[in-house]
Amino acid sequence: MSAEAGNVAVVSSPHQEQVTSEPPQRSKAEQRRILVVIGALMLGMILSSLDQTIVATALPTIAGDLHGLNHLSWVVTAYLLTSTISTPLWGKLGDLYGRKGLFQAAIVIFLVGSALSGLSQTMIELIGFRALQGIGAGGLLVGAQAIVGDVISPRERGRYMGYFGATFGVTSVAGPLLGGFFTEDLSWRWVFYINVPIGIVALFAIAAVLHVPRRRTHHAIDYLGTALLGAAVTGIILVTTWGGTTYPWGSGQVIGTSALAALLLVAFYIVERRATEPLIPLGLFRDRVFTVASSVGFIVGLMMFGAIIYLPLYLQTVHGASPTDSGLQLLPMVFGMLITFIVSGQLVSRLGRYKVFPIVGTAIMSVGFYLLAGMTPSTTLLATSVDMFITGLGLGLVMQVLVVAVQNAVPYRYLGTATSTSTFFRSIGGSFGVALFGAIFNSRLFAELAKFLPESALKTIKGNSISSNPAQLKALPPPIHQGFVQAFSHSLSTVFTVAVPCCVLAFLLTWLLKEVPLRDTVFVRDGELQDDAVDAPVAGH
Repeated sequence: MSAEAGNVAVVSSPHQEQVTSEPPQRSKAEQRRILVVIGALMLGMILSSLDQTIVATALPTIAGDLHGLNHLSWVVTAYLLTSTISTPLWGKLGDLYGRKGLFQAAIVIFLVGSALSGLSQTMIELIGFRALQGIGAGGLLVGAQAIVGDVISPRERGRYMGYFGATFGVTSVAGPLLGGFFTEDLSWRWVFYINVPIGIVALFAIAAVLHVPRRRTHHAIDYLGTALLGAAVTGIILVTTWGGTTYPWGSGQVIGTSALAALLLVAFYIVERRATEPLIPLGLFRDRVFTVASSVGFIVGLMMFGAIIYLPLYLQTVHGASPTDSGLQLLPMVFGMLITFIVSGQLVSRLGRYKVFPIVGTAIMSVGFYLLAGMTPSTTLLATSVDMFITGLGLGLVMQVLVVAVQNAVPYRYLGTATSTSTFFRSIGGSFGVALFGAIFNSRLFAELAKFLPESALKTIKGNSISSNPAQLKALPPPIHQGFVQAFSHSLSTVFTVAVPCCVLAFLLTWLLKEVPLRDTVFVRDGELQDDAVDAPVAGH
């Protein structure tokens, strides 16, 4: 099968016409080997996912130690920026040159960035080294998911979803707890140093147990496309970071950066149409599974990073929880995700079908956000936990299943590109979510504060930025504190209310997801490419 540059031709594959009632069984030795490979990949994922949350509780201490409070947000933004920009490039390079070496390179880059971040003496140094960390992080998650696509067939992959779901859930809770422990009992620098021993173990494990073919053919790297996409994404993230905080949304800086990002995206589209080997082959978007899954993933990212980010603040402000306790109180949502990660994975493997899970998952998410929108200061912690648990159930039915659907639908040579592009859309969705819901929350908060507080108290809160500091809120006189809690709760209710139609939109989109029977075959076995992985497409359409 041949494809024009930038296009993906997709034809029927004979081995997909029938789906057996059960996936093929592996020998015990083969199962053990696969589990060891999965364990090695999970170590890489732990590095990436842990670092997204472990820094949060250490940021105030870091800012005080390095005297850089005014640059504090860039410690997070630099990491987000480079990891998002590099994601499509890592996926494309993996398709062109093989994934094992690149995955190891991503680990090394991440570890170097981690060690240097821990050694930073100024805030500028830390921001630069966090950016280096982000480059490595961009290759860790994409590399792990794509390598799984190499060695485990989509039909079998559901069996292993629970492991990756558990990794995500555990690190989401462990990150803030470890960050608080290291900051209080050792040093904030150990937030970064802890990555080094984990990464070294991952490097040795990958070298010993992972055998993926390295392709040796001539390739043309799409440097111009990479630069244009990187610049456009930089503009998008800067807009979502600056808007409503550093600069007003109607300011020249925000509007100008938005216009520039839009022009760069148009230029990227033109370049990709002409590129010999485009960074993101535009033909992928002609595949309905890829397009629908990426669109739903964008909305899921919007929900996860945009709305759910306010839950810890709600628990601290309304329920008076400490930062550590608020992390533990998020466990019901994590447990909900773990349950549906595991159950949906087993059912996907058993049935060989996937469409029903995103449909049910987005429906449950809609219910979950509707319940979260009804929370008030009088809502008990038990009721809040139930609402979070339901939301987690929905998320767990959607996230990994979409990855399986995309990997099952594209030809092998686009496996890494499709995986990374799908992840890229989820990350961009998160950036938009932070901006969208942040703007909604801030505008509603000031309007609600005017209803519940006298003008003198309102000026005090605005002037001292007390609204973002739960510890200072507790020191306020009881009537003012109660008024702020009421205003905060009403504002947050608006955020979750707006999230509901976004979930409904994702629900409607999932009905457009085409059901392509899951392959029973793998791309790579015993370190060698299978016959149907070289040129033949793998999804019948």
